[in-house]
Amino acid sequence: MAAIPPGTRQRCALCQVEIQGLVGGGDQVHFSQGAPSTRSKLWARVCQYLRTDEQKAQCLNQDPSLRGELQPGDAYMEPPAVDLGSLGS
Repeated sequence: MAAIPPGTRQRCALCQVEIQGLVGGGDQVHFSQGAPSTRSKLWARVCQYLRTDEQKAQCLNQDPSLRGELQPGDAYMEPPAVDLGSLGS
């Protein structure tokens, strides 16, 4: 998928996020809730889980050169361990 021209937005047909092209690259992703973020966060939380070639062909975020490297905080954090043995019998 080609880069998004600065000042324009494209909506993903699959997940409905909008990606806004910024001057100098580094597109901004607008989720339905929460603050704008990066393509790498979108990849970590949504795009990497697409299964079929048809889905991948529709996704706006499949080009690794546009999304960049994953950053700390992009993926969901693992929940803390729960000690079920301490729940009393």
